[in-house]
Amino acid sequence: MITRVQSFTFAGIEAIPVTVEAHISAGIPSFIVVGLADKAVGEARERVRCAFASLGLALPPKRILVNLVPADIPKEGSHFDLPIALALLCGMGVIPSDALEQCAALGELSLDGHINPVSGALSAAICAAEKDLSLICPAPQGQEAQWASEELPVYAAADLTQMIAHFQGRQVLSAPAPLTLHPPAPEPDLADVKGMSVGRRALEIAAAGGHSLLMIGPPGAGKSMLAARMASIMPDLDRHQILQVSRIYSLSGLLKDGQLITRPPFRDPHHSLSLPALAGGGARARPGEVSLAQHGILFLDELPEFSRACLEALRQPIETGTITVARAAHHVTYPAHFQLVAAMNPCRCGYLGDADRQCRKAPRCAEDYTARISGPLMDRMDLAVFLKPATPVELTRAAKGEASATVRQRVESARARQMARQGVINARANFEELNLTKDARSRLEQIGTKLRLSARAMTRLVRVGRTLADLADSPALEPTHLMEALAFRHR
Repeated sequence: MITRVQSFTFAGIEAIPVTVEAHISAGIPSFIVVGLADKAVGEARERVRCAFASLGLALPPKRILVNLVPADIPKEGSHFDLPIALALLCGMGVIPSDALEQCAALGELSLDGHINPVSGALSAAICAAEKDLSLICPAPQGQEAQWASEELPVYAAADLTQMIAHFQGRQVLSAPAPLTLHPPAPEPDLADVKGMSVGRRALEIAAAGGHSLLMIGPPGAGKSMLAARMASIMPDLDRHQILQVSRIYSLSGLLKDGQLITRPPFRDPHHSLSLPALAGGGARARPGEVSLAQHGILFLDELPEFSRACLEALRQPIETGTITVARAAHHVTYPAHFQLVAAMNPCRCGYLGDADRQCRKAPRCAEDYTARISGPLMDRMDLAVFLKPATPVELTRAAKGEASATVRQRVESARARQMARQGVINARANFEELNLTKDARSRLEQIGTKLRLSARAMTRLVRVGRTLADLADSPALEPTHLMEALAFRHR
């Protein structure tokens, strides 16, 4: 007799249905798992065997074959423990054979029969809802799975004992807790920033149009402080963005307490990170920082200190919004629509241009330091601003600046105009959608010719100008908007 239970494997953030087939037959006692399973899946044999023993069950002394269909797709992860156990329980007659016909399952088993949380529960639940299946998952992830659809039947069990009792009709598993979103954690507020009017203006423009931003300044100028407050002036994620970002975090095992991500994520990796950690990859091709920053901010402090390979890997996702992790057997594509915010010193010592602490190796120190950033990457920075440290008088006497809530209202209004006009934010808009006046086109031609700007640089300059026009509630892009955008352009 062959018993079947549905489960999933993952390609990117998408869940791919996998059928777990179990066959118990006469022969030399053995337990074999086939179907291109990795080591974690193969080790399910011992976890299932020990979990059954803790319940007083013993696998029959027969030939047990578990097949994962389709067999030509790699299967990774410990979440196959539960579907394998359920398929065997059906084959052994402990659970009725028809109980799991419309069910999908995922979960890792402890040796005592408890069901442990696994990554990817949200993506699995979305796939189960699309196929009109119910979902069996670990108890801590019941609410996470319920976010896929309120109509999705979710059976969240703490251990195998509860699961067996439920399907034998001796106990009914209660539904997950009602869907409630907890308020997001407080974010650093722009009101804490004193002075720095140029930096605040650049931050608002970047948030309003989704533009990349480079901040240059000596140590203590406030670059990291400004970047940490950028997320607080960005609009909340919409429903589609919430599900997409939450699926990435679920797949990475970073979704806590079944709560979705409702605010733009802020990722600030250290400059010592590896290329797979940034772009994605590793043994199981997991999402990298560029994907974890989806619809949010990727902040790279001390930009020249990052490895050249990491910096160059940013060029493609900045343009396309996706990143592909290539392997010999398969390719995995993750979304990577992020805003790049970077900070750097003007030279290695950090004090180039400071009259009191002038760099002794200028200009060679600055040339060597900034040469670590390639021209093509610098060409993709929409905004660049030089920040000066606040004076002691400014720190002690300057009034508090505008609060993040006030700035966010302007950002939301500007983004609403962009969505109404072209359906995307300005950083992803086509040139012809940006509504330049005749005078602005003439001025753009003069700027491009004189400064020898590339086509990419000219397009990004116009996009920033369009954002300035939206912040000013101007229906057309005027030459004044282009000139202000040019003032923020790195040359």
